[in-house]
Amino acid sequence: MEIAIFCGARPNFIKVAPVIRQITNLQKRGEALTYTLIYAGAEDDPTLEGTIFDDLDIQRPAVYLSVTCQNLNELTGQVMAKFEAYLQNHHTDAVIVVDDLASTMAAAIVTKKQGILLAHIAAGTRSFDIKMPKEINRLVIDGLSDLLFTAGISNNSIANREGAELSKVYCVGNILTDNLRHCHNAIEAAGAVTSRDVLEPLGLTTHDGNENCTKPRYIVFTLNRKALLADRDNLLAMLTGMLKACGDTPVIAPLRNPAVETITSIGLHRGLDLHNFHIINPLGYLPFSYLTKHALGIITDSGNVAEEATFNQVPCITLNSYTEHIETVKVGTNVLVGEDADKLAEATRKMVSGQWKQSAIPERWDGRVAERIVQTVVDTAEKYYHK
Repeated sequence: MEIAIFCGARPNFIKVAPVIRQITNLQKRGEALTYTLIYAGAEDDPTLEGTIFDDLDIQRPAVYLSVTCQNLNELTGQVMAKFEAYLQNHHTDAVIVVDDLASTMAAAIVTKKQGILLAHIAAGTRSFDIKMPKEINRLVIDGLSDLLFTAGISNNSIANREGAELSKVYCVGNILTDNLRHCHNAIEAAGAVTSRDVLEPLGLTTHDGNENCTKPRYIVFTLNRKALLADRDNLLAMLTGMLKACGDTPVIAPLRNPAVETITSIGLHRGLDLHNFHIINPLGYLPFSYLTKHALGIITDSGNVAEEATFNQVPCITLNSYTEHIETVKVGTNVLVGEDADKLAEATRKMVSGQWKQSAIPERWDGRVAERIVQTVVDTAEKYYHK
């Protein structure tokens, strides 16, 4: 059986890595199972840091479609044309896609036009804002998929409410937990990342005579949403309140250029005090995992980071009014503050003072999600082609 695993951007690799490792494990046991990892982008894509595939313990993509345009409609068309050509020239029994990008939607459409079994990881996620391009992508991908793999019961309910057959929807759990468990084991077993690598360059570790490191107190901050960066007046208010609430607790901010330029400009021209705000270059997957796992708390606009925080049981503030995985709020460590500066400041004060809510790890976030996904794809494919 041949499975094509399609990725449209860097975060997708993080979510498919456990599936690839599980297929590799089954191959070692003699299973007649193969896969091809396909990337919509180019081989020299600057967003793919050199260490990511080593960190995830997977091979680099075997196929690059080299679609690099920014216009979403043009990108969709190019991916459809190139992925269709791939499927027409390579026998494929199933295609696995993940998340909700325009390129993912394009791959899903082509897969079904070719009559191939389609599986969607992270299905059933919704913002319920049809003006968001990703919401349209989600509706199309889920509507076409033969297998919808959801992270939680709430995602199952959404898929069923929208008409998906019960037999197509599987609550397998959050695939990120597989990755976190695998990477944490690698860090601890091999010393792949230590406090010396991540924290010491920032002056945030101290050692006694026996080289024992005292645990530092710091908060991790990430920001990518264009809407937040565009409203500089509100961003100034949010950062001012947040940093005041942090007090002496340092904030470590691995940021990409748009966020760096916006925040430093606000500091330079609007009087924002950034002396306790440490901007650093984006980190590789393992160093970033280490940084967030050992943080006092996390403030982010990333759903993936919030999900990881829940698994690690680290307090998390999300700069958004909704989350695709409500389990992180109802069960986990996550709190939503939207774009409200006052709510952010109050939540930060609770985080720093240790007055955070009680939390737990959601059901089936157990690090064995890929096993369930691969077995279901294999079993379904046998029935799909022998109707």
